[in-house]
Amino acid sequence: QVQLVESGGGSVQAGGSLRLTCVASGAAVSSYCMGWFRQAPGKEREGVSWIAGSSRNDHAGPVKGRFTISRDNAKATLYLQMDNLKPEDTAMYYCAAGGMGSCLFRKPPDFTYWGQGTQVTVS
Repeated sequence: QVQLVESGGGSVQAGGSLRLTCVASGAAVSSYCMGWFRQAPGKEREGVSWIAGSSRNDHAGPVKGRFTISRDNAKATLYLQMDNLKPEDTAMYYCAAGGMGSCLFRKPPDFTYWGQGTQVTVS
């Protein structure tokens, strides 16, 4: 079993930055696909960023150029650097992990393990 714990959320003004952190425990996740998802009130959970291995990453269109996903396998930690935040980025952000196939389709059902979420509010 993999446990994921997110931190780093908060309230910022538009144009500001936040860095989310997700620490994994319970199993080695260096070979897992990992991703960040978000869910705003009344909306479906959507993918934000994904990373396979140590450097193959991708970002959803609305955040491309503003968000950067990275991981430190030695620390079993996933990061999401969020710059130039916009009010529409307001949501609960979740860290997720799955097998390498998870990075192929990148949908929530493709991921096995989930954190409890961290709130990001942009005003």
